[in-house]
Amino acid sequence: MDLFKILLLVFFVNISFCFAADPYSFYNFEVSYITASPLGVPQQVIAINGKFPGPTINVTTNENLVVNVRNKLDEGLLLHWNGIQQRRVSWQDGVLGTNCPIPPKWNWTYEFQVKDQIGSFFYFPSLHFQKASGGFGSFIVNPRAIIPVPFSTPDGDITVTIGDWYIRNHTALRKALDDGKDLGMPDGVLINGKGPYRYNDTLVADGIDFETITVHPGKTYRLRVSNVGISTSLNFRIQGHNLVLAESEGSYTVQQNYTSLDIHVGQSYSFLVTMDQNASSDYYIVASARVVNETIWRRVTGVGILHYTNSKGKAKGHLPPGPQDEFDKTFSMNQARSIRWNVSASGARPNPQGSFKYGSINVTDVYVLRNMPPVTINGKRRTTLNGISFKNPSTPIRLADKLKVKDVYKLDFPKRPLTGPPKVETSIINGTYRGFMEVVLQNNDTKMQSYHMSGYAFFVVGMDYGEWTENSRGTYNKWDGIARSTIQVYPGAWSAILISMDNPGAWNLRTENLDSWYLGQETYVRVVNPDENNKTEFGHPDNVLYCGALSKLQKPQKISSSASKSIGFTSLSMVVMALVMMMIQH
Repeated sequence: MDLFKILLLVFFVNISFCFAADPYSFYNFEVSYITASPLGVPQQVIAINGKFPGPTINVTTNENLVVNVRNKLDEGLLLHWNGIQQRRVSWQDGVLGTNCPIPPKWNWTYEFQVKDQIGSFFYFPSLHFQKASGGFGSFIVNPRAIIPVPFSTPDGDITVTIGDWYIRNHTALRKALDDGKDLGMPDGVLINGKGPYRYNDTLVADGIDFETITVHPGKTYRLRVSNVGISTSLNFRIQGHNLVLAESEGSYTVQQNYTSLDIHVGQSYSFLVTMDQNASSDYYIVASARVVNETIWRRVTGVGILHYTNSKGKAKGHLPPGPQDEFDKTFSMNQARSIRWNVSASGARPNPQGSFKYGSINVTDVYVLRNMPPVTINGKRRTTLNGISFKNPSTPIRLADKLKVKDVYKLDFPKRPLTGPPKVETSIINGTYRGFMEVVLQNNDTKMQSYHMSGYAFFVVGMDYGEWTENSRGTYNKWDGIARSTIQVYPGAWSAILISMDNPGAWNLRTENLDSWYLGQETYVRVVNPDENNKTEFGHPDNVLYCGALSKLQKPQKISSSASKSIGFTSLSMVVMALVMMMIQH
């Protein structure tokens, strides 16, 4: 064997060891506008690889994910991976506090590991209200084969995205908010990007394409359902079928039967559904608006079809009713409280989930974050947390830190609501590395809120109506509160979460209600290891984009017609292919 072949063999051996330890998954995403008619009216939507919704990302725990994004929109773009913790790499989180936007016609490659996670998540574009036009898709993290799962292997795995939808595109909706207006009632609800089945000739127009899920009788399927909408909580149900809750945003739950479940904006759940009906006809799949005047909001209902392979006819008649709790505001909250962590199940790592006794850890920081109805600041309609409406930094937070750019943000976010007039500032929370933070989310608005924390799965320990007080801690669940990344906060109520601050970086804490988020209802938690010699956080990636005060460092990108010619790990596959061709020729 000559020297060339020996060197080539050594190269491939090294590569194989690298990939055997932590395999890679590669995706190319071309983000563009297409015309679609999800509610029967042609409109501009955001597609990925020509698909709306976008393709499902399907990976396994600890795999390295490489997503090359080509931005074919006419404005900047970032993709956010809702619930993916980005261990030690907040550079990949895809929000303005962590990343500069990908300019139009540019490629940019996300590279991160789905470290020690399993479960059901989704991704979406985080800038310019773009999520209201689409660009979202499901994100599955499967457990490794050596880790047991607390239920039998399902006969199929089905992803379902649900969400409220407007016929106006995101630029029109954004302008309405900029002009100080409400968005008004949505025009409908989509299931997997499609409008409602025509269950009612008055409420549903003819000719709308609807979602059909085909199943085999007697089989059990795992349905992963995510609310990817703008601001509407939805009740999910399947006519004649029980939903066995099994997982929520990466945590296995105590398995309980539900006839329906409220899924709030930004939340994801896994259900085990057994096809045990007689298939005399197809069955309705329903996602209907919640925590609103449901009589007025009847049109805001998504309807799909569950079709058995031996079905004897089309679905007909009335939709299965949702919860009959118009005058009982505690029903939905009690349902949420019933969702518990399965502390005996294995997690993404071999150690049991319940080995982390969060209820016995001393709290190091307490933040009570209160949102109010929108206010006017300097003539503009804004939303606030603790009296502060967040202004996004022009330079990402940790990039500013690393390159010593001053006056990008202030580490002075108040631990309690301010008593003075509201103000617009780039004020963020100074998190204590390896601390244990208690966050109370107080919703003093009249509409439902969901809150999301990037970088972490927090423990949901309590919720109730009224104002939170120190005595409210007596009601906390200190044993099996679910660990997740998005929590609902009911109108006039509070929710409390505990966060183990072990993931260094800058992490977005925000409302998932897109209109309130756009108007300033967010902040960031900066978590930095004070020991600079302890390399707990990875440095910025080689392909980092520069903006704001660092714009002069950004080099122009050579536009390529092929997404595979972009930056990052994708170049590795090209090197391997080239060497293979050389060996063949040699």
